[in-house]
Amino acid sequence: MRAALAVSASFSASSATASVGVLPLTTERTYPTELAAAVARGAVVVDIRTSAERTVQGTLPGALAIDSSLLTRRLDPAGAERLALAVDRDVEWVVVSADGPLAHRAVAALQELGLRRATGLVGGYAAIKTAGLVDAVTRAQHIADDVARVTAH
Repeated sequence: MRAALAVSASFSASSATASVGVLPLTTERTYPTELAAAVARGAVVVDIRTSAERTVQGTLPGALAIDSSLLTRRLDPAGAERLALAVDRDVEWVVVSADGPLAHRAVAALQELGLRRATGLVGGYAAIKTAGLVDAVTRAQHIADDVARVTAH
């Protein structure tokens, strides 16, 4: 079950400067135990950890590895640099960072583009690893079929 988290952060400057105001932020979240079901229904998992983080922490087989600075350009279906998978705004994306917060900020940026089915993975890769679910993406039948097709050539 996807859960929405509403966070309201108030940013105020010192009395010498003007107040910036309240920034509302609502992001959808996916929990590690829901990852396999999300992939089974067609969600695309995007690992935004750095190459160095993946080297130290481990890879997430079946996930797309995209630098967080390129994420909005690669997933925006109207963008010139979009991935072939970014066919429309209804694609379900599950964004994974090292421990969660960066993914939720990335999801907020994707939602600003109109990608309302983008979610961040609660706890990030650390939570997946702790729960023993690193292979959750590759367990989906359509992923296994894709791997078999690619390796058969």
